[in-house]
Formats: sequence, structure tokens, C-alpha cells
Amino acid sequence: MLAIATALTFSACDDDDEDDDMPAAMEPTLYEKLGGTAMVEDPANPGEMIETGRLGLRSVVDSSIFVIAGDPVLSPYFETLLMELGNGNTTGFEQLSLSLTNFFSVATGAENFEYNGLNMVVAHDPAQNARMSQPATDEAFDAFIGAVGMGAEQNAVPEELIGEVAALIETLRDPVVQE
Repeated sequence: MLAIATALTFSACDDDDEDDDMPAAMEPTLYEKLGGTAMVEDPANPGEMIETGRLGLRSVVDSSIFVIAGDPVLSPYFETLLMELGNGNTTGFEQLSLSLTNFFSVATGAENFEYNGLNMVVAHDPAQNARMSQPATDEAFDAFIGAVGMGAEQNAVPEELIGEVAALIETLRDPVVQE
């Protein structure tokens, strides 16, 4: 028995050595899993095309912003934005949507976009970003992950991909939570 197990082990190693010369199949990026680079018409901008992955992320971001606005834990962080929206000014909403969509596009593996927004520390520090009403707490960060999950569910993102997005967001806890 021991001789057979040893032979199988060494033959398996020999097979692995042969495979080292073969390129490994690359795991699709989260961006690709969310729709990737296939082009579709942009429902928000008729006549313009948008990558399916980006459209999906923008839809999740926009839905999440509305979930955040109604969340008693998160809405105090967005007083400026909510006041603007209450006055009919959508400029801040549009900028936040674009910035978060760019951030998530790049973070999930899109190659055709850049994130040029504030870094996570500055973006979430009220002393450096007047649009941030107060320092983020762990409770608020957890609520944010939940809000993005709800936004994703509202846009029929598969549960396993919502988990991947949540895990990605979790990697940002240290620079975002400052209190």
C-alpha cells in the first residue's frame, strides 16, 4: 500500500511538472463576472454605449446611495448630499455616483477606467473632506456593506458575487474607519 501511495504521489508530481510549462487558466475578474466589457446601450444616456460591467456597477451604486439615504445609521454621514437633493440639486449625487462607479470598476478589475478621486483616508476624514459629516465608525462601515448588498440585490446581482463585493469592501475598513 505504501509503495502504491508513494508511486501515485511521485507520478502526480511528475504530471504537475509537465503542467508548469502550460499557462494557467486565469480566473475571471470580479468585473468580468459582473458583466465585463461587452457593450450595451446606456439606458441613462440613449444613443451611448457602456460596458455591461460598468452599467451593472453604476446601477448598484445608485441603488445603494438611495438605501444609504434611508438608513438612520448612514444618512447622518451624507447631510450635505441629502440637503442638496432636497433642494433639487443632483450635482453631488452625480459626482458621488461617478466616483464610486469609477472606484468599484477599477477595484473589481476593469482595465478601461481610472479612479482619480480622493484616497480612502482623505475621503472619509471630515477634517480633509467637508462633504463627510463625521468620522466613520465600524457600525457605519458594516451598514455601508449592507447597503451595497441591498443595492446589489435590487439589481439581481447573484448572491455569490455580492459576497465577493462585500469581501472587497471589507479590505477598506482600516483606511475608512477613523473612529
